[in-house]
Amino acid sequence: MLSEIADPGLWPAGADRIAWARRFMPVLGALSGDLDLDGWRVGLVLVLEPKTANLALALREAGAEVIVHCPGRETSDDVAAALAHAGVSVLARSGTTRAEDDDLARRMLDAGLDALVDDGSRVIRLAHAEDRLGPIRGAAEETTSGLRPLRVMAADGTLRVPVLAVNDARCKVLFDNVHGTGQSCVMAALDLSGLELDGLTCVVAGYGHVGQGVARYAAALGAQVVVSEVDPFAALRAHHDGLRVLPLIDACPEADLLFSATGVAGTITAGHLAALKPGAFVAVAGGVEDEVERPPDGRPVRPGVTDHGGWYLLAEGECVNCAAAEGNPIEIMDLSLSLQALAVGHLLGRRLPPGVHLLPDELDERVARLKLDALGVRLDRATDRQRAFLDRGL
Repeated sequence: MLSEIADPGLWPAGADRIAWARRFMPVLGALSGDLDLDGWRVGLVLVLEPKTANLALALREAGAEVIVHCPGRETSDDVAAALAHAGVSVLARSGTTRAEDDDLARRMLDAGLDALVDDGSRVIRLAHAEDRLGPIRGAAEETTSGLRPLRVMAADGTLRVPVLAVNDARCKVLFDNVHGTGQSCVMAALDLSGLELDGLTCVVAGYGHVGQGVARYAAALGAQVVVSEVDPFAALRAHHDGLRVLPLIDACPEADLLFSATGVAGTITAGHLAALKPGAFVAVAGGVEDEVERPPDGRPVRPGVTDHGGWYLLAEGECVNCAAAEGNPIEIMDLSLSLQALAVGHLLGRRLPPGVHLLPDELDERVARLKLDALGVRLDRATDRQRAFLDRGL
């Protein structure tokens, strides 16, 4: 068994946290008994915390040999220890450098994976760049920012394996991105900053699904929300949602809390930071490196908060809900992680051509129906007359 963890003795606390999360993950629990992954080796690259640990255990219970890897900044050592104690190979420990993270990822790839579940497409791109794909039949990617470079690779013919765009499934993007990321990023930023949002101004750069969620939860807590966008349709949507829309450089002087929610490097520049009002806080809800252009003279004032001479950066510019909190709510992640489990089964059950593929609608709908069943929510049914009308294409 591969193992690279901080402290094996931490496993009891991690096991308790994993068991607690499992209580609120009925969809993954319902699916785990239906998967047949005997003989396959699956690599799992996600924020390592109790919810994702349950995905690793579900895949192992379905018969797969599972190897888990996670960058050190997103690793909970007690959860890593609990997985290792349960017999899952773990290549993750907190405090590692980027170079050490890459070396651990290489060890996972060199073990010979059949499928890879990636986050930000970091490892699948590393595998291509260093010719370490080995026997990989396909990968699943769960983020908007991770799919962007993979689609470029597919367009130029350099993507050599099929990738399932789990992020684009409706059970993921409509709930995880909007409700899960919106809630958890706002709450994490408030925990770190100590702000009371009521009556303050929250500026959100980017009004995609994540930006919409951040704006929704900030507004629900009493903030005046201002949106900045480069896309005319997203800006128009923000306007029709009742929000002010301004260029970011004009919005910065009003910001008490500024979020980057684009997943694009260089979103918040030095010019934007210089325009901030004194005492403003800056957070990232996107998920790529260098969304905030950081000056080198920061001074830590407390864990997760760095003073840059008039404004404060949260979580060192990392995605604030993962680097400084425990990610998205369990009930929301139950949907996303269930989609990942089904994606693994789909990849290993057939041969798909290289490229970025959507998850089949029937798998997406299966997750939705299982969630409704768990909630005790009943659906209406179309009548014979309604189905006949729809079948005529009118």
